[in-house]
Amino acid sequence: MSAFPSLAALLFSVLLLIGGNSLVGVATPLRARIEGFPDLTVGLLGSAYFAGMLVGTLAAPAIIKRGGHIRAYAAFVALAVTSVILMPVLVSPWGWLICRALTGLVFAGLYAVIESWINAKATNSNRGVLYALYQIANFGASASGQMTLAPLGANGFASFAVAGALLALAIVPMAMTSVDQPAQPRSVRPRLIWLARVAPISCFAALAAGAANGALFALGPVFAVEIGMAAQSVPLFTSSIVLGSALGVFPIGFISDRVDRRLVMAAVMIAGAACEVALSRVTAPGAWLIALGFLVGLTTYSLYTLAVSLANDRGSPQDLVLISVGLLFIYCVAAIATPAIASILMKDFGARMLFLQNAYVHIGIAALALWRIVVEPRRRHARRAA
Repeated sequence: MSAFPSLAALLFSVLLLIGGNSLVGVATPLRARIEGFPDLTVGLLGSAYFAGMLVGTLAAPAIIKRGGHIRAYAAFVALAVTSVILMPVLVSPWGWLICRALTGLVFAGLYAVIESWINAKATNSNRGVLYALYQIANFGASASGQMTLAPLGANGFASFAVAGALLALAIVPMAMTSVDQPAQPRSVRPRLIWLARVAPISCFAALAAGAANGALFALGPVFAVEIGMAAQSVPLFTSSIVLGSALGVFPIGFISDRVDRRLVMAAVMIAGAACEVALSRVTAPGAWLIALGFLVGLTTYSLYTLAVSLANDRGSPQDLVLISVGLLFIYCVAAIATPAIASILMKDFGARMLFLQNAYVHIGIAALALWRIVVEPRRRHARRAA
């Protein structure tokens, strides 16, 4: 844990960044409905964010290599502030779609800087714990930012102004830090094939995490309403998932620093899939819905943390940015595509298909991790024998 003091400024900056981003993220669809945007446009605002993030994963390495981590970070934050504070000025579907795409693009760059910085300070014996601390800050700030909307309201300029202020303040801790920044990326081109060869399980795990998390965040509230939960009570269900995520990621990361990460991944994904199957059988709101939502967050939301930690275990300091943006690219592809598939399944076969689909995804990645644990030693033995 000696690396923690050197990351304190970064984690404080993450709290401000994610708090501002989550505030504008929840205010955007509500304000869009108030302004009378078509339902399709409201949905496309979410897609525009992830599409921008997808583009950002391709652009981030070149920007970071040109300016260095701190200057690139400052540039990304400045663009994020601009995209947020212009939204109440440019109140139109096209204006907001552009702003949300720009926000997604720069946050891909911010995540690349943050995650490569954390992994540069980590070792294979504490990587899971340090990345878990980052995820706890992420989840905590996300929940706090959403709660800030209640006193501010979606009308007017207030929520966007506060979000912009939080984003701008995130520059301060990073500008004042004296810690050496990570090594520059060795290449500015995407290296997905290289990443798949170096860390195949991490790539599949990032794909599975994007598929499951994207579907759940997009359609989890729909599931709750369709089984009879009142709309104003839905945040109880979604917040239980976030709370479970925040509490589960640290102990799982701690264990993965001491046990084969693939084995930990398989164990928690099997447990998570069992909870999802149980959740798919819930037919009415109540304590079981909240408890199972908590358990799903506790187990399955550690998957991306394990994927990143496992991939960086095998990377050099010059590979950290490429690993970060590569896994984020894979995550975004799945997060964009899977909600549409889940919505069709829910329409044809009922709301329960949301969690059954995610259970299949998590069982699949657990089986793949176990298969690699068995196969990889055999391949090594065969090479030595040859």
